[in-house]
Amino acid sequence: MTSAPVPQHYAPTWGGDIRTAPPSVGDERELLSSFLDWHRATFELKCSGILPELRSERAVAPSGMSLHGLVRHLAAVERWWFRIQFAGEDVPMLHYSDEDPDQDFADLTGDSEEALALWRTECGRSREIVAAAATLDEEGTRKATGEPFSLRWLLVHLIAEYARHNGHADLLRERLDGATGV
Repeated sequence: MTSAPVPQHYAPTWGGDIRTAPPSVGDERELLSSFLDWHRATFELKCSGILPELRSERAVAPSGMSLHGLVRHLAAVERWWFRIQFAGEDVPMLHYSDEDPDQDFADLTGDSEEALALWRTECGRSREIVAAAATLDEEGTRKATGEPFSLRWLLVHLIAEYARHNGHADLLRERLDGATGV
């Protein structure tokens, strides 16, 4: 019995796609870090090649999301999880206050290019923290509950966070300028 050939699907790609595919083989830290970096690069690609002012447009009604808001949110997520909760750094939270907890998505004042630069800086600091950890078993502490979590858990959690928001960015980009792919 002969099986039918497997159809190949070629997803469209965007110009300027220089992402490095995560390796298929490697140790746990290398695989998790590579997948997280691939998702970060995917997100950056979805925010590139578009007029900066379009990044602030809330293009998928009734949602209030925008690419600018996602950039602000992910910069805050990087800082919150890696710097504040895992590494215990005494730095202020980004785009959040008890009085205005949704300012990452709601307050789009400021330049979206500067927001991207801040996000890149936070990603860089997160990479340094991961590289400095002796093992993936090192723990951080959830500030609200005192519950510990491992670096391994944190990397998986951030991969899921980026995967979810890359889907949002897909929809936003397609509505803003018709760009699809990656």
